[in-house]
Parts: sequence; C-alpha cells; structure tokens
Amino acid sequence: MQSKDNKFEIIRADKAGIDVRKQMAQIFADGFSQWLGYFSKDKEVIAKAFAHMFILDQFYVATVANKIAGMVACTDCKTLSVQLNKRELRKHFGVIKGSIAGIVLKKEFEAPFENPPEDTGSIEYVGTVSEFRGKGVATQIIQYIFDNTPYSEYIIEEVADTNIPAMNLYKKIGFEEYKRTPVSPKNAPKIGINYLISLKLRKL
Repeated sequence: MQSKDNKFEIIRADKAGIDVRKQMAQIFADGFSQWLGYFSKDKEVIAKAFAHMFILDQFYVATVANKIAGMVACTDCKTLSVQLNKRELRKHFGVIKGSIAGIVLKKEFEAPFENPPEDTGSIEYVGTVSEFRGKGVATQIIQYIFDNTPYSEYIIEEVADTNIPAMNLYKKIGFEEYKRTPVSPKNAPKIGINYLISLKLRKL
C-alpha cells in the first residue's frame, strides 16, 4: 500500500528488500532509551545491542526512498515479535550489564500471554522516525495491518499513561481502554509512569 500524500509503502519487514534491522533498531532506541538508561545512555549503543532481536515476519514497516519511516509488530498473541540473544547484549553492554539485560529484559520482552485470546492480534513496538512524526505513519501501518491480517480483534497490552501522544493516536484509531494496571509506588517515580493501560479494538 502506498500513501498518496506521503508516498509511504507499507510492507512486512521480511519482504522489504532492504536491510531493515539497523533502521528498526534506531527507531526502537529512540522510543525506548528512557527505559533502558541503566544499560547505556548512548542511543547508538542501545540500537546496536537490540538490532538482532526483531523477528521480521512479525513486523510491518513504512518505507520511503529505501528509508524506514516507522514500524509496528503484530502477532497472534502466541508468537514472539522479538527474541533476545544474551551474547549480543553482553557484546554491547559488557558482561555484567549484558547478563542482567539477558535475564531481566528477556522476561519482559518475551513474556507469553496468559490464556492468549483467540482471533486476536497483538499490536506491539509501535515507533516512528522523528522526522516523520505527525505525518500519519503509525496510523497507516496499523490500518494496513487491519486490512491484511485475519483477526477480528486487536489489543495493545501496555501503554504508559503518561505517553499522551500514543494514547491519543490509539484512541483516534478506535482503540478503547479495557484494563489499567498500577505501577508499584516504588518504581513509579523512577520511570514517570503511574499506570500501564491496555487497549482493544474490534474490527467492524
């Protein structure tokens, strides 16, 4: 699918025909570096450390002139969209921090759904390159996913309540909140989040 206005081509990442991992990792580092500051303050280091993890047939990307503008993963709530390699993490973060990342982040990133719902797609790792923000990139990718995947319902498992741009985007698309999980009072001030919000949308 190509956008007439912004000329974005939406395609599954493993079919993109270009080396997408480095660019996807940079989007990831830009969007998630604030949560990964313990391991490194350098976004380039974070990008290199996580470039290996993407399971490309679970991701969709918007491209323009061989450049990735944004990405979104969609799984069946059973298949992983990312898989961490401890050796790669130790290579970039050092033995101690890399080993910690391999234990702590593996539990978080690869946590399975409890009683995964049937006929449901999980929207994950939504990210847009800074120069393309506000141009509808994420909306176009998610709409493409709706049009090209077989699920009747879609969920977004965790969105920080303080991530107002993301919340506004998802609600504009049609997602509705169905669960709100409080962050522990001990951790909330450190990470600047009060609740993790879960959203869902039933396709018409």
